[in-house]
Amino acid sequence: MKIKTNEKYNAVVVELKGNVMGGPEAQEFNEMLHKYVENGKNNVVVDLASVKFMNSSGLGMLISGYTTMKNNGGQMKLANATEKINSLLVITKLITIFENYDSVEKAVESFD
Repeated sequence: MKIKTNEKYNAVVVELKGNVMGGPEAQEFNEMLHKYVENGKNNVVVDLASVKFMNSSGLGMLISGYTTMKNNGGQMKLANATEKINSLLVITKLITIFENYDSVEKAVESFD
């Protein structure tokens, strides 16, 4: 998995690429979110357009990130989930927790 970030308007967009399977990348993801919170950047959009596969550890990474943001007065939203990832969110009922948008732009606009 590769992680790429950029800032768009009032949000940080985190683009995940490849297979999201937890491990050392999960630690990197969580540390990155903590740094954003420390710098007062509380709105995060996770772009899932380039995610090919996600296992339970990958879901755990997203849940942990969501909790980190929420506990620090922030929000984390998902964008561009593929059909496969969307099905995973539905099956696990995580679709009821995460706000999921069709595009990064719509997710960013939802923070206003």
